[in-house]
Amino acid sequence: MGGGAGGVIEKIGWDGTLLWSYRISDQTQCQHHDIKPMPNGNVLAIVWEAKTYQESIDAGRDSTKTAQIGWYEKIIEIEPTGLTTGNIVWQWSVWDHLVQDYDQESSNYGNVAEAPERINMNYISSANPNSSEWIHSNSIDYNPELDQIMISAYNFDEVWIIDHSTTTAVSASHSGGKYGKGGDLLYRWGNPNAYNRGTETDKKLFGQHSAQWIPKGLLDGGKIMVFNNGSRGSANFSSIDVIAPPIDKSDNYILEKDKPFAPVELSWTYTDSMPSSFFASNYSGAQRLSNGNMLICSGPTGLFCEVTPNNKKVWQYKNPVSIMGTAKQGSSVSGNSVFRAVLYPPDFPGFVGRDISQGTPIELEPYSSLCSTSTVDNPDTQQNSIEIYPNPTNQRVYVKLGNDSQFITKLSLVNILGQEFTREFIRLGLDSYSIDVHDIPTGIYTLRIFNGTSLNVNSVLITR
Repeated sequence: MGGGAGGVIEKIGWDGTLLWSYRISDQTQCQHHDIKPMPNGNVLAIVWEAKTYQESIDAGRDSTKTAQIGWYEKIIEIEPTGLTTGNIVWQWSVWDHLVQDYDQESSNYGNVAEAPERINMNYISSANPNSSEWIHSNSIDYNPELDQIMISAYNFDEVWIIDHSTTTAVSASHSGGKYGKGGDLLYRWGNPNAYNRGTETDKKLFGQHSAQWIPKGLLDGGKIMVFNNGSRGSANFSSIDVIAPPIDKSDNYILEKDKPFAPVELSWTYTDSMPSSFFASNYSGAQRLSNGNMLICSGPTGLFCEVTPNNKKVWQYKNPVSIMGTAKQGSSVSGNSVFRAVLYPPDFPGFVGRDISQGTPIELEPYSSLCSTSTVDNPDTQQNSIEIYPNPTNQRVYVKLGNDSQFITKLSLVNILGQEFTREFIRLGLDSYSIDVHDIPTGIYTLRIFNGTSLNVNSVLITR
């Protein structure tokens, strides 16, 4: 059906004890991608539900874009009741909130642009229109203050918000609940073309993941943050985007007549200083931290980094664990992709009474000397006034220098044995260089930058 199939949700204790295991996998449904534990102890889950070819046609689906089995989306709330049991206490289904302007004789017929709260049955962005999986929701979040649920609709390049205050019966309708709209969409953003209130050029999201509300009390608290993977055609690059949906005093999302959902402009965004060097084609996520910084997980390469609100990278780490096991420090690693990374601070309630003292490094045979040459330093030091990207790299590395760039007299790459590699250093401007590393062996190197009076040292990882 597509990536992200799961089918089993498990809760595991600190010591590895299995506390709960719940299966949602048979011929008619399958849990996939993501879940969200709720404050009441229940769990929200994204689930595929199967519809036959004829059911899809009767609902107004274009017959030229219909698979024999169509996998639609539903959200269920599960109340754990035993080691392997649970009650479905609430449910919402895409199937109940469709609109189509293809077949007047079929159900759900209407004007798509006049029903932005419904989901266009025949909006299909997939390269394969006959794909059995239509929407490909890949993340779910819950806002207890608003009692709302948000999902990332990957194939629509949108985020959707629905009301959770309803009963299951009301969630299948178009009225009722706290916001008066039943289970219809309260808000959607990212691609007005999906509901005929814009064109392809109005698109803001591109294969996004990890849509979430930033918790209150943090920088941009209450706003929505998305990892915008960024398959943008001729200019592919990823970004972390923060938006502030317009809301009235009753927490209703404001939508102007015949206009797409606002905002037009982002509240904040992060891209790399050389955008194309930060591109995660899938997976990935981000988290706003208590210090105002952003933790970013670039999923396909298993790379984690922390950036400041001013888009300055101050910490970086690469996952050394892959499908082949744990890598040695400095060795090449692949197959180390990560769906999402989350920071738990030392005062996290789950750590109470637990020993969380520092242990040994994850990497095998770690080089302790690298700690002194890491770029993980105070962002105000001289070392971090120099920006190096992409890092890791396999073809070329770019160096953006600080205020003393006009005094740089020498750049050199040195391996862990002290061997210096002489390579082509192309000056791109007054403050930037490009270094060709395509034929240098894989491993960790130190980039030494001499300005005539002092030496600046940074780590560079070359991979293949």
